[in-house]
Amino acid sequence: MHTNGKYPIPKRGILLVNLGSPDSTSVPDVRRYLREFLMDARVIDAPYPVRKMIVELFILPFRPKASAHAYQQIWWEQGSPLVVLSERVQEMLQQKTDLPVALAMRYGNPSIEAGIRELLDHPAGLEEIYLFPLYPHYAMATYETVVEEAVRVLAKQNVGVDLTVQPPFYDHPAYIDALVESTRAFLANDYDHLLISYHGIPVRHCKKTDPTGAHCFQTENCCQVASLAHATCYRHQVLKSTAAFVKAAGIPEEKYSLAFQSRLGMDEWLQPATDQELVRLAESGVKKLLVMCPAFVSDCLETLEEIGLRGRETFLEAGGESFHLIPCLNDHPAWIETIHRFCTQPEPVESDSPV
Repeated sequence: MHTNGKYPIPKRGILLVNLGSPDSTSVPDVRRYLREFLMDARVIDAPYPVRKMIVELFILPFRPKASAHAYQQIWWEQGSPLVVLSERVQEMLQQKTDLPVALAMRYGNPSIEAGIRELLDHPAGLEEIYLFPLYPHYAMATYETVVEEAVRVLAKQNVGVDLTVQPPFYDHPAYIDALVESTRAFLANDYDHLLISYHGIPVRHCKKTDPTGAHCFQTENCCQVASLAHATCYRHQVLKSTAAFVKAAGIPEEKYSLAFQSRLGMDEWLQPATDQELVRLAESGVKKLLVMCPAFVSDCLETLEEIGLRGRETFLEAGGESFHLIPCLNDHPAWIETIHRFCTQPEPVESDSPV
C-alpha cells in the first residue's frame, strides 16, 4: 500500500478493454473471430444449442467472406484500426501515469486473460486492477460481457487481487467535454444536419437488463420516467448522451437526430434505423450531412465501413450531396485526459450503479 499524502491508495494496474478484431482480413481469421463473438451468450442470447445452430448453420457458412471483404476496405497498414487506435490510447495513457496500463480485447487478441496476466506479472505487484471497459453505455453485448469475463478470469487466477470497475460514463461531464472537443472543428463547418448514430441492440436486451422487470418498454416514455432500470438501460443512456452533448455543443434541436445501426437478424431492434434515416434525411432535403458515432470510442468496422463507406453511398444515392463522418474519440488528447481522470481519480459509485 502506498499513499498520496492524505490516504492510502492500493497498488493499482489499469486494464483497458475494447471489443476486438480479427487478427487479419483472411476468411479463416474472420470466421474464428465471428465464432467467438457470436457464441457469446450476451450477444446472441439464445440457449446454447440454438445459438450454436444459428452461428454454425446460418451465419458462419456465409458471413465470414463478406465480413473479410468489409475489413479489407478499412484495414490499415499497421493492422486493424480498432486495435491500432486502442494501442495508441494505451501508450498515451501510460505516458501520463506511473500505474501499469494493459490492453485487452473481449474477442480476439490480446485476450482479457492475457491483459490480466500482464498486470499480475508486473514486478511491483498489484493489490487492485482497475477495469476500464471502453464503452460509454451499458449493454449486455458490450459492457456487461467485458465485466463478467474479467471477473471470471481474475477469479480463476486465485491471487487475491481486487477488481474495481469503471461505471458507464454516458453523460459524465468529462466524457461529454471530450466529445465536444473532438467534434468542435467539424461542427464549425457549414452543414445542414448532424446524425448521431449509435450501435443498435435488440429491444429484448433492454428488457433483459431491466432489474425491475417492469419498466423498460412498458410505457411510451419509459426512458424519461425515473427508474432503477436506467442504470442498465442502453436506450435511456444514449438519449442522455445525446441530450448532454447537443446542449454542450450548442446544436439546435432541429439540426440533429439520432438513429441506431448494425442490426442483425429479424428481431425487433431499437429505432429509428440508421440506414433508413440516411435515406429519409436526403429525401427531406438535407444536402450536407455530418455523422458521428459516440457509442464507439475507437473507429472500427462499424464506423469506417458501415457508416463511412456504405452509409455515405446510401445518403448520396438518395439525393444528398455532402457526407462527412466525424472520427470517434480515438486518441484525441481530451479523451486520453478523461480516461486518465477516471482511472487515477475514481469517483464514488452511485447506489443504483450496475457494478
